[in-house]
Amino acid sequence: DDRKRAITVQTMLDMTSGMAWTEGVEGGRPDSLIEWERSPDVIQFILDRPMAKAPGEAFYYNTGNPQLLAAIINKLTGMSARDYAVTKLFRTLGIAAPYWHSIGPGLTQGGGGLLLAPRDAAKIGLLYLHDGEWEGQRLLQSGWVDRIRHATTDMHASFDPSLHYANFFWVMPKRQVVMAVGDRCQLIMIFLALDIVAVVTARDYCSFGRMADDISGAVKSDTALPVNSAGGNQLAAALREIATEKPSAVGAMPETAAAISGKTWRFPANGLNLRALTLHLTDPSARYELETATPDPARPVIKLTGPIGLDGTYRLGQPTPLGVMALKGTWLDGERLAIDLRLVGGDTDRKWLLSFGSGKARLSGKDRFGHDVQVDAETPGAQ
Repeated sequence: DDRKRAITVQTMLDMTSGMAWTEGVEGGRPDSLIEWERSPDVIQFILDRPMAKAPGEAFYYNTGNPQLLAAIINKLTGMSARDYAVTKLFRTLGIAAPYWHSIGPGLTQGGGGLLLAPRDAAKIGLLYLHDGEWEGQRLLQSGWVDRIRHATTDMHASFDPSLHYANFFWVMPKRQVVMAVGDRCQLIMIFLALDIVAVVTARDYCSFGRMADDISGAVKSDTALPVNSAGGNQLAAALREIATEKPSAVGAMPETAAAISGKTWRFPANGLNLRALTLHLTDPSARYELETATPDPARPVIKLTGPIGLDGTYRLGQPTPLGVMALKGTWLDGERLAIDLRLVGGDTDRKWLLSFGSGKARLSGKDRFGHDVQVDAETPGAQ
């Protein structure tokens, strides 16, 4: 296909490669993402996509583009995109080598999976605010950031018709704001005219225009304002308050807990990616063991273990290949156990419901795309 041969690195950076792809950015099912994650060869799956448009002709939000670029970095440098970024970018910015998901040996997940603390994300924003220079050292080639500032690719976004795009950045030209937009709308928002970088890791805060207007509207002066001790103390108190975990309601431990404790429940392939689960609920320190499926063909299943809070508060586990997990469980009644699982510093927030009855177990929850999943466990076995 001559159109496919015309794809360039730049058209992938601008999401105008022309490949047919459905991601659900404006609603609907992310069919291409679902098929891609289930594919045995994630790179070949992208390369095999038919062409919907000629490269450069139209904007299509397509996670396959950054994934191909990650593969290109791997092929040209012999390093994963993560290791290359550590060497060429993160180390200079003073960012400790971060966790970044892989989807195969030496192949970094190009379209997501990078876990950064807000302060480290802000350093990347500051680099772009300063036109690619960091403490007198040029890290980005001249013109790279300027191309973003003057982005010409129209995203045709129904939720904000003014949005443009360039080099993986979202641009609001009238507000002079450029953004790096992550999963669930985690943001690095750069105010070019105001010399401000704002980072948001709150989930699903996607009102970009409102956020930009709120921040710019709060600017009262071109110079530093006098110290406001009372306001600073008020802010510090509010931060302490929201940083303190509030225990949730806890149901009484039913007889079912003893009956299921120590049993291993195995599940057929499902959208929650849970393959096996063992709960030790009657031990002095309750804990879980689980097996979860991954898109990495070299490591298709990961086994995780850690504590689970049964008193309304989370328990933190040790670092795992997926990061640090935090779990708590609540009995809703004699047969239903609600499990709340979170990846600390990441975007994973899973709420599972386990229903036990007549020696069987049913797992319910939502997959990462918000679709309801319900799956029955196979016959349990004792460990």
